[in-house]
Amino acid sequence: MDKKRLLMLVEIAIFAAIGLVLDQVSFKVWAQGGSVSLVMVPIMLIAFRWGLVAGLTTGLLVGVMQTMFGATIVHWLQGFLDYGVAFTVVGLAAVVRGPVLAAAKNANKTKMALYIILGTVLAGFLRYAAHTMAGAVFFAEYAGDQNAWIYSIIYNGTYMLPATILTAIVGVLLFTAAPQLMQRKA
Repeated sequence: MDKKRLLMLVEIAIFAAIGLVLDQVSFKVWAQGGSVSLVMVPIMLIAFRWGLVAGLTTGLLVGVMQTMFGATIVHWLQGFLDYGVAFTVVGLAAVVRGPVLAAAKNANKTKMALYIILGTVLAGFLRYAAHTMAGAVFFAEYAGDQNAWIYSIIYNGTYMLPATILTAIVGVLLFTAAPQLMQRKA
């Protein structure tokens, strides 16, 4: 195994663990699940630093580790959506990696911020969609007389919107202040 690949794997493991810790020290919005945390920041950092596969892998590891530390799983498909898919898709923030790195290289903090926000919104929306699907199908009993989809859209929006906004703010502040974080060394 070459040095660069080993470094990537070590960073994926470390940042997945950091993501888990950040999620554990989160602000719990609802007793049934859902919290505002910075769990997406380390996943996005790896996605910007190493690319799509590394970002997806980091997100998947965060989701898998969450299942080991108190996940609420009522059905295997719900667990897959809420933990496997929801955190893996955060790694898709890597689709803006090229423009973010180009803006960082040119010291264009405005463009960097714009692309970081776009990547965060994409990642947050996809995670929100996974949680919403799982909620509408597997937690419909909490909706009462309401439409389960509307209930799930609102319920998951109450924590995913603030979490996405917080992640965008922290991501912009962190990555524009220290763009070298996104540059890999090997």
